[in-house]
Amino acid sequence: MAEHPLRRRLLKLVLPATAATVATGVVVGVSVAGGLGGADPSDLAADVHKPLRVNLGSSEVDPADSPYLSDRLGSFSRSAKRVTLQEKPEVKDREWMTTALNLWPTPEEKGEPIDVLKSGDQVSVTGVEQNGFAQILYDDQIRWVNADYLSDEKPKPPEPEPETEAPSPESPAGVSFAPCPDGSDTESGLTSSAVNMFRAVCNAFPELSSYGGYDAHGEHSSGQAVDFMISDSSTGQAVADWVRDHASELNVYDVIWAQHIWTPERASEGWRLMPDRGSDTANHYDHVHVSVN
Repeated sequence: MAEHPLRRRLLKLVLPATAATVATGVVVGVSVAGGLGGADPSDLAADVHKPLRVNLGSSEVDPADSPYLSDRLGSFSRSAKRVTLQEKPEVKDREWMTTALNLWPTPEEKGEPIDVLKSGDQVSVTGVEQNGFAQILYDDQIRWVNADYLSDEKPKPPEPEPETEAPSPESPAGVSFAPCPDGSDTESGLTSSAVNMFRAVCNAFPELSSYGGYDAHGEHSSGQAVDFMISDSSTGQAVADWVRDHASELNVYDVIWAQHIWTPERASEGWRLMPDRGSDTANHYDHVHVSVN
């Protein structure tokens, strides 16, 4: 007589217990309650929906009490939910970022960006665009960036600033480039464009007295950035807005204030949120960062 399928399944359930006892040299009887040994297959069919109990030697075990047995029994379910893995899209091209771009988990500017990608780097694009965002693969994950600032051609580095005569102390727009009280300390190591920007801000806001100029990190290492330390948020906002209003005269590259960034190249987008870097100083809440071209 052919072996009934249910019998084969139950024998597989108890096989690990049998193998373990053989390995130790001790033979323990293993049987399944319900008389599988001599039962007629037609009788087994009627017991399919009855609670199953497994007899291991002298102990009767409910499969629900055994993680191994319950897992094995669960694996037989034909109605169990199946997991479908998302197929990773194919990379169609690699494009250049013409400016720093926020990295988003979905094709929308909602919440905080995952990261800010550097201008001039390449990203792997899939060819999918939605709501003005381009789908990319970043760290093997599907991410999104603003599609308007991707290019097939590598952006050219900015040309060196030509040597020019120092501007007059007062520009037509009312921006003063006159030396500041602590000019020599802050101006040391700065480019001429950064010196002009520093002088313009410190003259427009004489209440400022603490600055950060050249040092060995970020945009400061090139001598093109100055930090204007502030004691209250209203002053910080006033400085940031004033620099934006005079970005052309000051040759501004970017302004960072209160965890937001503004650049002339993307001026139409206004202030763009930056990722949380963990402290008031790192998030630029206690100073306004301005860099020039």
